[in-house]
Amino acid sequence: MFNAFPHIASIDIGSHSTILLVAKKEDGNVKALAQKMEVCRLDEGNLETLCEILTKFRGMAHSLGAEIKAVAMTEAMRNANNQEKILQAVERAVWVKPRIISNEEEAELSYKAVSKIYGKDILTADVGGRSTELSIGKKFLSMPVGALALSEQMGIIPGPEYKKWAKEFFKSINIKPFAKKDTYFVGGTAVALGMLAKEIKHFDAEALEGQTIFVADIERVIIHLSNLSKELRNAMPGLEQGRGDVIICGLYWIRSLCEKLRIDSIKISALGLRFGLLCD
Repeated sequence: MFNAFPHIASIDIGSHSTILLVAKKEDGNVKALAQKMEVCRLDEGNLETLCEILTKFRGMAHSLGAEIKAVAMTEAMRNANNQEKILQAVERAVWVKPRIISNEEEAELSYKAVSKIYGKDILTADVGGRSTELSIGKKFLSMPVGALALSEQMGIIPGPEYKKWAKEFFKSINIKPFAKKDTYFVGGTAVALGMLAKEIKHFDAEALEGQTIFVADIERVIIHLSNLSKELRNAMPGLEQGRGDVIICGLYWIRSLCEKLRIDSIKISALGLRFGLLCD
């Protein structure tokens, strides 16, 4: 029988960006065929823009022979006052009922996608716009901190107040169960870090996957970006569409996590929530 949709797709609607994954199942794994990211800060009231992006994503997925199997919404929707209105608008745009997933499910799905490739004895750290999820499988930790939230609080380049804020924040967090693990960072900030540290000019999932980044590399990228104008920063690979405004805060946060996790290097994964949504 003719199958109009031989492939599958998922959409991850985050606080800062919305990502489409078109994929195929191969030997039990999810293999990416195409990915597309658009910045749309949903909690700033950009519902109309989001729907335009989603309509475009639906057309792209269908043109590639993919049925949209899952649409997940994360931190911005967990805190939205007009959830029902947004859910209805999203469903009209993608023809699929979206789900608002919990912090725990977000952590679980990111871990599922990465651990399927690298094994169970790892830590995944998913740094989003407004939250960060750590997972070692049976245990997870969600923190209300992300690149976008920090930039709103600290500005584009944090000052001395960041160190004081981080010290106070970690007093209330028990991060010890997640320390000293083989750590894989996922999410837009991590991907941008990988591209900048490894001088990758265009998004290339295969080139990024599993790349090792040392804390010294993070420091080097922070210094370099902090010395650029806004225009030059936004022109850097991986920082298009406004990510240049939030990247430095995101890197400060990743550096702080490395310190508290007691690790001197991390690995970058281009997998994450959107892949986990399509895993069995």
